[in-house]
Amino acid sequence: MKTITRADVAETIYAEIGLSRKDSNDILDMILDEIVKELSNGNDVKLSSFGTFSLRQKKERSGRNPKTGVEAVITPRKVISFRPSQTMRKIINA
Repeated sequence: MKTITRADVAETIYAEIGLSRKDSNDILDMILDEIVKELSNGNDVKLSSFGTFSLRQKKERSGRNPKTGVEAVITPRKVISFRPSQTMRKIINA
């Protein structure tokens, strides 16, 4: 299994569109920055035929360290969840 990195995506933009490597990297940075900005503002980000990124608020709860067995309080926090589109699910499961 291969991991695709930010550099790999920028290189693909460079190869497919023909922009310079710097411009390809700048475009990718702008897209990712926009996604992060919208999520930090509390908005969902839906990319058609790809999926939806959404922000969820998790409540405080008690947990246990599995190694030591010591109980601890897990603080409330925000988490990002991703739900793939039906199109993506069909492609992956084909």
